[in-house]
Amino acid sequence: MRGEAGGDSRGDAGGGIQGGAGGAVRERAGGDAVAAEEASWAAPVERPKPLHDPDPYSTPPYGEPGPWAPAPPVQHPAATPAHGTAVSAPTTPPPAAPTAPLPAPTAPLPVAMAHAPAPVPSAPAPHVPGPAPAPHVPASAPAPAAHVPAPTAPAPEGSDPWGRYDPWAGGSAKEQAPVREPLQQTGAGVPTEQQRKRSARRILFAWTLVVALFSAGVGGAAGAYVQREGFGDDVRLPQAGSVPAGRAPDSVAGIAARALPSVVTLHVRGADEAGTGTGFVLDAEGHILTNNHVVEPAGTGGEISVTFSSGDTVKAKVVGRDSGYDLAVVQVRGVHGLTPLPLGNSDDVEVGDPVVAIGAPFDLANTVTSGIISAKERPITAGGEKSDGSDVSYVDALQTDAPINPGNSGGPLLDSRAQVIGINSAIRSAGSGSEADGGQAGSIGLGFAIPVNQAKRVAEELINDGHATHPVIGVTLDMGYTGDGARIDSKSASGGSAVTRGGPGERAGLKAGDVITEAGGERVHTGQELIVKIRAHRPGDRLRLTVERDGIEREVSLVLGASEQN
Repeated sequence: MRGEAGGDSRGDAGGGIQGGAGGAVRERAGGDAVAAEEASWAAPVERPKPLHDPDPYSTPPYGEPGPWAPAPPVQHPAATPAHGTAVSAPTTPPPAAPTAPLPAPTAPLPVAMAHAPAPVPSAPAPHVPGPAPAPHVPASAPAPAAHVPAPTAPAPEGSDPWGRYDPWAGGSAKEQAPVREPLQQTGAGVPTEQQRKRSARRILFAWTLVVALFSAGVGGAAGAYVQREGFGDDVRLPQAGSVPAGRAPDSVAGIAARALPSVVTLHVRGADEAGTGTGFVLDAEGHILTNNHVVEPAGTGGEISVTFSSGDTVKAKVVGRDSGYDLAVVQVRGVHGLTPLPLGNSDDVEVGDPVVAIGAPFDLANTVTSGIISAKERPITAGGEKSDGSDVSYVDALQTDAPINPGNSGGPLLDSRAQVIGINSAIRSAGSGSEADGGQAGSIGLGFAIPVNQAKRVAEELINDGHATHPVIGVTLDMGYTGDGARIDSKSASGGSAVTRGGPGERAGLKAGDVITEAGGERVHTGQELIVKIRAHRPGDRLRLTVERDGIEREVSLVLGASEQN
C-alpha cells in the first residue's frame, strides 16, 4: 500500500506540482484558481529527478515535499541570564492557522501522533515577480509533528562537556568545560568540602579559645573573691613533703646527731649561789670535762647534778679543777653505755674552718649553733673577781662567731668531723666586756674557746693527780706597766727578788726592769699576753724570748719550769 501511494505521490503528484502546475499558473495569472489547478493536473510535466534515492518511508526532509518543506520558526537570541539563575521553560506559541486548506491525507496518521500539534508555517517569502506555485502537500505524506522534548534526568557533573555550554558567553565548549564548581546566585564559586571543613575547624578553634579565656577570667575572679572573703571549709595550710632522714656526716645535723648523746647539762648549787653550765663525756668511766667557773659555786659542800640528752639525771662530784686554765673534771657513777667524744687537734685548725657549738644557754639544754673559726691564739683573761687574782684564767683562745651565751660554758666546740677542738669558755658582749658566763649579756659573735690540746693535758693531770701544773719562767711581772711589752717587776709579791733564784729566768740572765717584747717569735704588748703565751706550752718546753734592756734588744732561750699555783 505504501508502495503505490508513494509512487503516485512522488511521480504524478510531485511532477504536477513542479512541472505542469507551474506552467499553468504562469499563463493564467490573475484567472480562476480552480481552473488553473485542473489544468495542472490535466497536463503533467516531467519533473527533474532528485539527487538522492527515494525514501521508502516518506520521512521529511528526505520525502516530499523535499526542499520546499516548511522551515522551522526563526529563533531570536535572548539575553543570557547570569550563571546559576533559574530560567523558566520557554512557552511555545500556538501554531498559526494555514492560509490554504490542505487536502485530506490518504493514509491515516499514526496513533502516537494523533494529538501532536500541527507544524508551524514558515514566514512568507519575499515577493518575486512572476507566477507563484501553489503549495501542494501529498496525501500520503504524514503531517509533521511539532517536536516536544521529553524531560530528561540531569547528567552527572563533569560527564557532559556541553552541559554547561553557554552559546552567548565567550569561549568554546572546551574552554568553558573546566569550570565545574557548582554556582550560586551571587556568581561566586561555592567552597569545596575540604574548604568548608577547614573553615569549620577554624571557627570551632576560635570559639574554644574565646570560651577558655572567658572561663579562666571568670574563674580567677571568683577564686580571688572566695579566697579574700574566706568562704568555704576550714583553712588547710600547705606543708612540704617528708625530708629524707639521712644527713651528711659533715653537716651540722650530722655532727649534732653524733655529738648530742655525749653532751651533758650541769646544774650546780652552793651555799651562796647556783649556776648552769655544760660538759661532755671524756671516757667510759664517767669523767666529764667542763669549766672551772661552772663548778666553782659548789665549793666543798655544794651539789652538782648531771643531765644527759636522754633526760637521765645523776649526781656528780669534782675530781679536780684549775682556775688558771679555767678547767674542771667531774665524775658520775653507775652510768653505763657512755659514749666519749673524740678529741681533735687544735693546732691543725685554720681560720675559716666551720665549727658547731653545743650547750645549754640560759638553761636551754641541747642547743646547737654553728659558725666558723674567726681567729687563733687570741690572748684573753677571764675572772678576776678575787682581789689576789687567783681566779684569773689566761687562755690562748680560739675565736669563733658561733653564738655562745651564758650556759654554753664548758660545752664542746666541734669541727666538721664531730671532734672536739675547743672548750667554750668566754664571750665578749657589748656592755660588760669579757665575761666567763658571769653576766646576762648576749652574744655578739665574739666567743672564745680553750684549745683542746691545752685542755687535754690539763684534764689528764686533773684525773691522774687531782691538780694541774703551770709552765713558768721564774719571774714576777709588773701588771701595772703601761708601756709596750711585759716588764719584770722590781720585787716579788712577798717583797723578795722579782727573779726567782735558780729559776729559768735567772739561768737565762734576766734581771728586774727588763722588758720582754716577744715570746716564741710573737709580739707581746702586756704582761697578761706574756702569761697566755707561756701557758700555751708544757713545762719543760724551750721558749725563746726577746728582751730589751737600756734600749738594746737581745734574744734569750730558756726551759720552762712547773708550778702548782697560778
